Amino acid sequence: MIAAKIKDAITGLNANYISALDNKNMQDWLAAFSKTYEASYICTSADNSENDLPVSMMYDDSRNRLEDRATYITDIWAGTFQDYRTRHFTQLLSVADIGSGKFAAKTSFQVFFTPDETGVSEILAVGVYEDIIEFNPKDCSCLFVSRKAVTDTGVLPRYLVYPI
Repeated sequence: MIAAKIKDAITGLNANYISALDNKNMQDWLAAFSKTYEASYICTSADNSENDLPVSMMYDDSRNRLEDRATYITDIWAGTFQDYRTRHFTQLLSVADIGSGKFAAKTSFQVFFTPDETGVSEILAVGVYEDIIEFNPKDCSCLFVSRKAVTDTGVLPRYLVYPI
């Protein structure tokens, strides 16, 4: 049985992650990830994931690439794309202890988007996050070692700028 404090910490990590994205705060998004080189974020479709196909919508396979993504969105691409707002809704489905202070978690998600130019909200993506999370027992905090967003569909209604 996973302790309530660990589930609470994982729920808090997810809340910080989605708050950062819904507020377009890429530095806070980046702060949700481990500082280790191995930290990663991948966004792919269920079909690609189930068939072990290395095709992804976003593939940030190291801490350096996570930092690059935050910089590109905030500094380089700013003003060059049709912006949109997101609203994330999540539900923690499972947590498993995988040893060495790490946990595997699955969380379902729905992400809605509202383009600035129309103001009409639509579903952007639905799926599941498959995470490896490191837990710090000293302050009961968590960070993502890896987050894989697996979308139910391989075709989204618009291009992605922000992570899911």
